[in-house]
Amino acid sequence: MIAVLIDGMVQGLQLGLLGVGITLVYGLGGVLNLAHGQLAVTTGVAAALLIGAGLHPAPAAMLGVLGAGLLGVVMDRTLLRPAYRRRGEERLLLALILTLGFAFVVDGFLAYRYPSVALTLRLPAPAVVLAGVRIRTVSLAVAGLGLAAFVLLGLFLRSTLLGSAVRSIMQNETGAVLCGIDVDRARTIVVGLSALLAGLAGLAQGLFSHVGPEMGPEFTVLALIVAVVGGVRSLTGTFVAGLLLGLVNAFSSFYVGTYLTWILLLLAALLTLLVRPEGLLAYWT
Repeated sequence: MIAVLIDGMVQGLQLGLLGVGITLVYGLGGVLNLAHGQLAVTTGVAAALLIGAGLHPAPAAMLGVLGAGLLGVVMDRTLLRPAYRRRGEERLLLALILTLGFAFVVDGFLAYRYPSVALTLRLPAPAVVLAGVRIRTVSLAVAGLGLAAFVLLGLFLRSTLLGSAVRSIMQNETGAVLCGIDVDRARTIVVGLSALLAGLAGLAQGLFSHVGPEMGPEFTVLALIVAVVGGVRSLTGTFVAGLLLGLVNAFSSFYVGTYLTWILLLLAALLTLLVRPEGLLAYWT
């Protein structure tokens, strides 16, 4: 039971990485990035190619994550520019089409060029015993990765001038512009950060099992479910939703079977929309 609980919390941190990334971009720019999962997959494929070329797994993984961040920045500076020039629903709908098309392009390219490339990372020791409980080392590694990422993100948003600017834009974009904040620059940095978080989530998946070219849509759907349950404008809510859905995923997989896990996750999103459409912690950013 304790082992399942720990696995669920660790999976929740991975889901939180995915969900917080998509929430950041939506909260700042009013854009839902439907290519978010492809950024995670790009990390895995790039790292696998670098490892295949003889690079040590640790720097290969780091370069893979940085590659995802760079791809996010490029996407923001090119693909999303036409969407940012619009407001409200027009911006949201145009960005949905643009990022969906980008997702198809990335999926098609990876499936055509690297159909059998997948990242699988193995740690030296499979498990350790802490306080009488056998814990997989991959769980400890992913937990450390996720917690470090969230702490650094929190420090960035709460303790830096740029982070304060980002929060101001999330609360009132027009007011932020009138105060002289460079909204375009803040958006680019946040989309890059979001891509880095997606890359870390892809890396976590590589530690758990594997990450391959076909998994982009799955990552995007998981990120959307977490964001919907937590509240698409609430980073704290998305983090909490990731932990809760990770526990649902772990316990349902252990006691019921993986075939029902997706149904339960979708039911959680549906119930949230019916009972609390603004999300669990919508007003607590």
